[in-house]
This record gives sequence, structure tokens and C-alpha cells, in this order.
Amino acid sequence: MNVEHEVTLLVDEIRRLGSKNADGKISVKFGVLFNDDQCANLFEALVGTLKAAKRKKVIAFEGELLLQGVHDNVDVILLQD
Repeated sequence: MNVEHEVTLLVDEIRRLGSKNADGKISVKFGVLFNDDQCANLFEALVGTLKAAKRKKVIAFEGELLLQGVHDNVDVILLQD
């Protein structure tokens, strides 16, 4: 799969699993994304896809890298509609 396609799939999954935050942007906790069965089947390397999407300014999250367990409560915020 190419990166553009995976980022598009990630946006769809954030919309499916997330909800609007106080700023009106869709947000989902990393742990919810990581532990979702559909996401697990779609993304071979979810963390890599998240980093690529952040580099493209499609999403935002605190820090450089998200790790299961440690960062489960970090918000992944969709920057585009």
C-alpha cells in the first residue's frame, strides 16, 4: 500500500471512532485506534501511518512517537474535514 492511501484510510478510521472536541475537530484517543480490530487489520504499521499523516499536517498529536500503553490517552486530532 502507498502512504497516501493509508493516510486516507486513517482519516476514515479517525472519523469512525472519534468525536468532536471542544474546538469542533474530530479527535480519538491513540489507545482506541490502536486497540480497534478494524484498524489492526487495515494498518500493518499504525504508528508509521500516524507519523506520515502528522508530517503531512493531516493530524496532530503531542510528541513525536506514540507507543501502546504509555500513550493510550493521547488525543489524535484530525486537522482537516
